[in-house]
Amino acid sequence: MSDSLRASQLLNRLRLRQVALLLALQQHGTLGAAATELGMTQPAATKMLQELETALACRLVEREGRGLRLTPAGQTVLGHFEGLRGAMTALARDLEGLRAGDGGTLDIGSVLAPSPTLLSRAVVAIKREQPRLRVSIHTETSDLLMDQLASGHLDLVIGRLTEGHRRADHEVKPLDDEALRVVVGPQHPWADGRAVGLLELMSQPWVLQPRGSPMREVLEQAFRHAGVDVPQDLVETASILTTSFLLAQAPMVAVLPAALADYYASRGQLCVLPIDLPGRLDAYSSIIRRDRPVNPAARRFLELLHALAPGAVDGG
Repeated sequence: MSDSLRASQLLNRLRLRQVALLLALQQHGTLGAAATELGMTQPAATKMLQELETALACRLVEREGRGLRLTPAGQTVLGHFEGLRGAMTALARDLEGLRAGDGGTLDIGSVLAPSPTLLSRAVVAIKREQPRLRVSIHTETSDLLMDQLASGHLDLVIGRLTEGHRRADHEVKPLDDEALRVVVGPQHPWADGRAVGLLELMSQPWVLQPRGSPMREVLEQAFRHAGVDVPQDLVETASILTTSFLLAQAPMVAVLPAALADYYASRGQLCVLPIDLPGRLDAYSSIIRRDRPVNPAARRFLELLHALAPGAVDGG
């Protein structure tokens, strides 16, 4: 039997209500709770689950104590159903934009590094072309952004593919690498541009990203390379805004993406110290899902974004 025939059979047999039932069952763990969420009786939910298993010709759940747990086949089906939920969420957003009768919507997720350069320039460019387009920008770390892309709440991500998200499911195109800068506030004694080494900075209070973040890992590699431990006098925060406030009010040291550091330095809000860190973050990319259509606004934004990128190389 051909793959296309099997796909057509599934389309004819499956109902979205069955998809919703399995998703609710995974969330709540019991058929009764799943039935309540969907506004149906438990016997009706039991019958619907049995019909779904018949349509797919495999057992999806098995009893575990007072609840149910997914079989390996059920886990596989659930993964595809979660993809369907993301597609439905994206469809709902697109239809909402059309019903509003305006210029459509564009939901972008981005890490911080491209904000003062590629991201803002591309947004200005597309708004110049499509002034009625409603653009929403969500700034988070790549792991959170990738989850939002999977759930259908974002059209695209400017960031990095993270664990749990397969490259085969995404179209990934590199944009730019991300060098790091060591910075201090304008009132810091070393803001005069004097040459200092990483060892000298160990006596200073630091503002660092939380452990496990890519920026923190690069910095800890630099510390190890210099033969020193992570500073003990430190504040940990993932917020670049909080970091900039702390640098403005106290003689602290921090590390920022080069684009942000250079932006703030050009406005006299901080000083970049002449220290070369031995490592840098991996390149950030534009990322979209392969399993759902890209709306025209997102497609045009990607064209503008990559046209602005310095030496971007297409990647699959």
